[in-house]
Amino acid sequence: MGKTIAEKIIGEHAGKEVSAGDIVVAAVDVAAVQDGTGPLAVQQLEKMGLVQAKNPERTVLFIDHAAPSPHKDLSNAHKILRGFAKKTGVDLSEVGTGVCHQRLVESYVNPGDILIGADSHTCTSGALGAFATGMGSTDVAVGIALGKTWLRVPETIRINVTGEFREGVCAKDLILYLIGKITADGATYKALEFGGETIEKMAMSDRFTLSNMAVEAGAKTGLIASDATTRAFLESRGRGDKFREIAPDEDAVYEEVIEIDASTLEPMVSAPHTVDNTSTAAGLAGTKIDQVFIGTCTNGRIEDLAIAAKILEGKQRHPDTRLIVVPASKDVYLDAIAAGYIETFIKAGAAVMAPGCGPCVGVHQGILGDGEACLSTQNRNFQGRMGNTEGLIYLSSPATAAVSAIKGEITDPREVL
Repeated sequence: MGKTIAEKIIGEHAGKEVSAGDIVVAAVDVAAVQDGTGPLAVQQLEKMGLVQAKNPERTVLFIDHAAPSPHKDLSNAHKILRGFAKKTGVDLSEVGTGVCHQRLVESYVNPGDILIGADSHTCTSGALGAFATGMGSTDVAVGIALGKTWLRVPETIRINVTGEFREGVCAKDLILYLIGKITADGATYKALEFGGETIEKMAMSDRFTLSNMAVEAGAKTGLIASDATTRAFLESRGRGDKFREIAPDEDAVYEEVIEIDASTLEPMVSAPHTVDNTSTAAGLAGTKIDQVFIGTCTNGRIEDLAIAAKILEGKQRHPDTRLIVVPASKDVYLDAIAAGYIETFIKAGAAVMAPGCGPCVGVHQGILGDGEACLSTQNRNFQGRMGNTEGLIYLSSPATAAVSAIKGEITDPREVL
């Protein structure tokens, strides 16, 4: 019987052949926590007397969700992570270095790896052909200390995408469409495996967007086979020697196969307060927007900033609409400066923040006022997500966000493009 990508990777790390539904103990290649979840992981290790890291060079503590710290309690949480890093020799990704999920694909994760992270969007790294999944702080803490974890091998839903995107449509629109189609719990504890000619032609930045948002359909991970595009990305990051082919068998057994024709898709928007509350951008045209946020681990890469900068070049944000831009990492920030994008954003009236999560998680930088609406390129729009339960969050692609920032209301980007 053929194997899916998830079954292949987990079986390799468990040292035996596995199938969906099996419960196994598997070796962990990379473990990560961030400043919201990391302090609890460290405290749990202290309680267990396991202040250690099995693989310190591939254990990473990220200070990104509240960076720089907005108040003393979070500053003290950061101190816990810095102290643990000094004691154990694990890597510490400091303030201004970037969002954990972007940094993980830039510097740490390779095809065939198992990555566990105390953050639900850890699945981003699945685009590299790695089994990347979010877990609770205690589970990740044990993985840090012992270098292994337990897993239930997930069933896999194959997402087969064919056809070419029309102008103004991109990977973000595809994943919003999919989540709207199968709902926010349509893939609970499943692996989403993306494939087909459209995915094979897709740039790594777009693949990361798909894998990043797999969890918004309830998925355990979002996987894409490694190929020449993966190899080129790893080479650009100095890890070309880490490339290996990871792909499903031709006779792999899937729980379900979903076929999507990319040529039929339109620019999409998720409306408050769930990601699966989707509509076309045209269907929500005219909705007033008080704030636009371009960035995050979903769409804060250089390719995303390039799209937004092209639209904003020589234009101004609407006077009633704030515009916030946050590059996903330090490297993205430097590339954006070199390309002139940061100057474009500033001239367009944007506030450009240091690399990190920015307004996404709602602890600082861009918290909404009562009744205010934000159109964001992030991955989640739950009530209260951006720091105010009275705020309204809409999700879109960078193109839709940039055009809407100029218009002051949700706008189909094809009107401008």
